[in-house]
Amino acid sequence: MRVFISVVSEGNFTRAAERLAMSPQLVSKYVAQLEAHLGVRLLNRTTRKLHLTEAGARYLPRAQQLLADLDDMEQQLGDLQTQARGLLRISAPVSFATRHLAPLLGDFQRAHPGVDIDLQLNDRKVDIVEEGFDIALRIGHLKSSSLIAKRIAPVRLVMCASPAYLAQLGTPGHPEELKAHRYLCYSYAEQEAGDSLFRWLPGRDPARGGDLVSNNGDVLVESAIAGAGIALQPTFIAGPAIQAGRLRVVLPDHEPRPMSLYAVYAHRQLLASKVRCFVDFMEGYFGDPPYWDRFD
Repeated sequence: MRVFISVVSEGNFTRAAERLAMSPQLVSKYVAQLEAHLGVRLLNRTTRKLHLTEAGARYLPRAQQLLADLDDMEQQLGDLQTQARGLLRISAPVSFATRHLAPLLGDFQRAHPGVDIDLQLNDRKVDIVEEGFDIALRIGHLKSSSLIAKRIAPVRLVMCASPAYLAQLGTPGHPEELKAHRYLCYSYAEQEAGDSLFRWLPGRDPARGGDLVSNNGDVLVESAIAGAGIALQPTFIAGPAIQAGRLRVVLPDHEPRPMSLYAVYAHRQLLASKVRCFVDFMEGYFGDPPYWDRFD
């Protein structure tokens, strides 16, 4: 199986043989033995190029996964759970990562010095399998999925505005009054709308004027601080400004139901030591409640 995978990745028998430190004849023999064992042809060979057959295309990812699982099992038997190693590719939301992830990553690598980290920030929901990520950190409400999701921390949403804005335009006492205010709208908010408060929020009507739409929560919070309107944002962004008095919570009795921060990973990667160690390390790291919610 390893020889077959190497032949496919290298594109020919000669380069695969060099990579595996064996003769091209032995590489060809192993592939032939594998095909004979399976009773199907995996590769079509020409003088210039190799092509996977339909059976080969189906067999390749399963063989890769089986060997990855085998390697990881052998690592576990060698008690490598606490000695995770390799490159860990992580996708994370922009605002959360820039504000809260750096200390965790530093602490994790001090505990697991054999792990290299490639962190990519993006607020869209990446396809972790297609894009080659080991873990994606996602914020929202848990939906059915073929992926595994581990809840890491609650994410509280609050309506907030600057004291100057509220002094000028008044503090709403009921969600219906939000329609008279300038709304600072997060682009992806509707994707997570599972609360009745959302039906009171102003729509994106160009005739209204004064609203601001952005796909970045930090921009919306800074705009709210500057008096541009009312924002619905997570406390992991707005918390410091609320604690400092630069923002005030609006409609606290109508706070949306909390979302959560999840670590999401493909079920076939469950046994990877680097993934398992990172997920276990994140659990409880931010506290209960999380430190960014300790401003009430």
